[in-house]
Amino acid sequence: MTEFSLDLDVPGAADENAVPSTGDLELEERSSLRRVAGLSTELTDVTEVEYRQLRLERVVLIGVWTSGSAEQAEASLVELARLAETAGSQVLDGLVQRRSRPDPATFIGSGKIDELRDAVDAAEADTVIADGELSPGQLRQLEERLKVKVIDRTALILDIFAQHARSRDGKAQVELAQLSYLLPRLRGWGEALSRQVGGRAAGGVGIGGRGPGETKIELDRRRIRHRMSKLRREIAAMRTVRDTQRGSRRRNEVPGVAIVGYTNAGKSSLLNALTDAGVLVEDALFATLDPTTRKTTTPDGRTYTLTDTVGFVRHLPHQLVEAFRSTLEETAQADLLLHVVDASDPLPEDQIKAVREVLVEIGEQRGAMPPELLVVNKTDVAGDLQLARLRHLLPGAVFVSAHRGDGINVLRRRIAELLPRPEVDVELLLPYTEGSLAARVHAEGEVLASDHTADGTRLRARVGAELANAVLPFAVAGRDGAVAGR
Repeated sequence: MTEFSLDLDVPGAADENAVPSTGDLELEERSSLRRVAGLSTELTDVTEVEYRQLRLERVVLIGVWTSGSAEQAEASLVELARLAETAGSQVLDGLVQRRSRPDPATFIGSGKIDELRDAVDAAEADTVIADGELSPGQLRQLEERLKVKVIDRTALILDIFAQHARSRDGKAQVELAQLSYLLPRLRGWGEALSRQVGGRAAGGVGIGGRGPGETKIELDRRRIRHRMSKLRREIAAMRTVRDTQRGSRRRNEVPGVAIVGYTNAGKSSLLNALTDAGVLVEDALFATLDPTTRKTTTPDGRTYTLTDTVGFVRHLPHQLVEAFRSTLEETAQADLLLHVVDASDPLPEDQIKAVREVLVEIGEQRGAMPPELLVVNKTDVAGDLQLARLRHLLPGAVFVSAHRGDGINVLRRRIAELLPRPEVDVELLLPYTEGSLAARVHAEGEVLASDHTADGTRLRARVGAELANAVLPFAVAGRDGAVAGR
């Protein structure tokens, strides 16, 4: 086993697109596993260490580098370390093996499990986390040979979602995702599976009629399927409520903007900067699971809604995408997407790619996605060289610092330019008794001219089709004699 430092000259890493030969991979595999430096979160203060060791799982991370550069492989394991810390564990070590593909039986190759077990024993770890989704067979093989608990990236993300879910909707969606993941991975041990007599033996049939009947694992699977069916019905009912609320906003011609992006890119901070929403802002992965919608106005006075959505991550578990589909559909129904990018991340291009992959999956179910505006956040902590590279890479993006407020006014103006404008021009004379209708024109439409006369408020405005029908009785004739707005 060799030390793996970040400046190690790894064979084949110079050219990301080069396809390694079988001989190269075999040669590299002999020098696997490589240690990823800087992942340990063990503290130096003795009292604090003793306290944390009582409450935190001690974990070793293991990854398989199959494609891309060494930097991308390391970044994936560093992100896994952050996920593990967010879940409440203490990362002790991280190892990467270079392979053409994960071993179908043991994920890292049977010859390297002994090396991994030595690393686990040396670190006195009690859990191994794999950077990928393990099949039931891989999970069983690893646990039997390592003699410690083994989980994969999917189970880790599901655990974080379970910790952060607060609303009834969010908890139901997380539970559905967990059960979808658990169902094919149920395992039992020996004769403890049998729970009742099968066949007609209970009726006194005797020899030849006795059988194991329904096993414990079959009972568990049936209960899980029953619970999943119930959760799907509950989520469908909650989706109906959300659709009703969204339909109400549509009827009132209120445009909607959805904030999407990688987890911890600063979406909630941006919502607070644009609307003073006061939602939770935390430097942690998946701090926001429940969507938050706030109403705000453009610089020219038009009202629109801004929705903060759940963050995405590389290799987001399919179970989560399915379970949170009703929540993620808020993005497909929006008039504009604010795609937030973390300027301080070493590989922001990979973040953009991961987010767009999930958006494409949602769009395949709901039709074409709305237009997208890239918002590069955290410019206050990114270096000048990184910002210059991103400005060249993303020429149409808006660069902001939600924490410091830089660029927020520019972003407001860009949102106003991209939001759909009302379609119908009207000229109205609203009596002073119709104050509520005048307020709707100001809130939902675009007022071009306003004048207060003795008979009421005279307005020239651009409004949506539904509001145009509501104000039609108060339309006045234009200069050409026609009734404006018709």
